[in-house]
Amino acid sequence: MMTTLIRGGLAAAALLIAPLVAQAADLNRGGYKAPIYSAAGYWSGVYVGLNGGYGFGRSNWDFPAVSPSPKGGLFGVTLGYNFQTGAWLWGAEGDIDLSTIKGSADCAPGATCETKNSWLATARARLGYAGFNNWLPYVTGGLAAGDVKASNSVLGSANKTKIGYTVGAGVEYAIFSNWSVKGEYLYVDLGKFDCGIVCGATPDNVSFTTNVVRAGVNYRF
Repeated sequence: MMTTLIRGGLAAAALLIAPLVAQAADLNRGGYKAPIYSAAGYWSGVYVGLNGGYGFGRSNWDFPAVSPSPKGGLFGVTLGYNFQTGAWLWGAEGDIDLSTIKGSADCAPGATCETKNSWLATARARLGYAGFNNWLPYVTGGLAAGDVKASNSVLGSANKTKIGYTVGAGVEYAIFSNWSVKGEYLYVDLGKFDCGIVCGATPDNVSFTTNVVRAGVNYRF
């Protein structure tokens, strides 16, 4: 299953990046100069993209009282919309990523407690300033959702889809007329859920927070 998803993601990346490479070659031959900011709304419109990065955070268990530090990679797709008024940009962006974020800690003699996140999605507002030629710094925040699984190697495991919040900031750079690249940081808090007796006690709350650092490429229609 995971291999199929990874292959599908690589295929999507190839399809998205191929026109970019071809356009770069054509523009290099023609002495291309990067576009600059214009008040007419260079950033406005619907866009799609790919993103990938790394997450690292913390998970606190009520019982046993342990705090694994989940970490791992993410890869997924992005969909968004920008509306530019003068130098200010107002936007909405959503994404969903496959995640390999997980971490474990010894929680009893012969037992290991693990917290794992297998997918992560966000739906956010963006506010940016487009007055720096091709650069677009922005702040962002909104909802986050993801699967959180807590496992006790001796007793069992439980998982739940959790909804929380995310805030962050980033910068995007226009490289061609329809293409841009970005880097961003997001803090994600999915709250906690009661893992129950399969994790060690009733109740047994397990929390999940993560810091996501990622890059992306977008194509605007």
